[in-house]
Amino acid sequence: MEVFSDTICALGEGPLWHPTRKQLFWFDIIGKKMLSRTTAGEQVWLFDDHVSAAGWVSDTVLLIASERELFTFDVETSAREHVAPLDGDNPVTRSNDGRADPQGGFWIGTMGKGHEPRAGAIYRYYRGAVRQLVDQVTVSNAICFSPDGRYAYYTDTVRKRIMRSELDAEGWPLGEPQVFIDLREEGVFPDGAVVDASGHLWNAQWGASRVACYAPDGSFVRAVAVPATQASCPCFGADGLRTLYVTTAAVGMDRIKDPKAGMTFVQQMDVTGQAEHRVIL
Repeated sequence: MEVFSDTICALGEGPLWHPTRKQLFWFDIIGKKMLSRTTAGEQVWLFDDHVSAAGWVSDTVLLIASERELFTFDVETSAREHVAPLDGDNPVTRSNDGRADPQGGFWIGTMGKGHEPRAGAIYRYYRGAVRQLVDQVTVSNAICFSPDGRYAYYTDTVRKRIMRSELDAEGWPLGEPQVFIDLREEGVFPDGAVVDASGHLWNAQWGASRVACYAPDGSFVRAVAVPATQASCPCFGADGLRTLYVTTAAVGMDRIKDPKAGMTFVQQMDVTGQAEHRVIL
């Protein structure tokens, strides 16, 4: 992979390719900032608390998850507006991985700021309300969706299993989730993930320097090497959605042994991603 941005993120996360702006946004959760890079250069927005993931609402407005709320943010004016509380009465947690679903909802996971066991949860914002979907989560990650909107995927990274949940027509889970990919024998920690247009799941694997691809039946297909140890989240973007972007993290790494830790990477691919879905407020 090539370097897309050499800005070092302590905890790079949440890459989002905005389909109408044709622009990549991503976050440094620990740095409390959102970043973007275009032909005009790199742009950084600073916040007072941890921000981690976003969905797009309009050409200029994003829905951003922070440690206490979901809020809209205009990337051209920096105007923001509270949308809904998120674990507002729990000072232990912050937001982590999140993504918009095909039905216009927004799934967002929380976790303990100190990785407190089972302190977090996974929520869904849908048309004005937030509902908890999964409780007792330690590190929420890998939130993504099948192209037909039939399935949602997610993981609690420390459990090393990616789960699959069937969804109803409005995007709410049906029945109990099933294990989709079990990585316990490999000792691999699943982090952020995205599903391409053919239904293959691409999972950044923390500590493994790679993004692994799995078929719709959960079987391993191939892996893309990432030139930093702590790959955190992938997304598809650029023209034709055939470019893979990957965020990484520098936290806890030796800069001599892992000199590109925290950078954001890019690689042209022979597969097509899904366009990110619009959040309906």
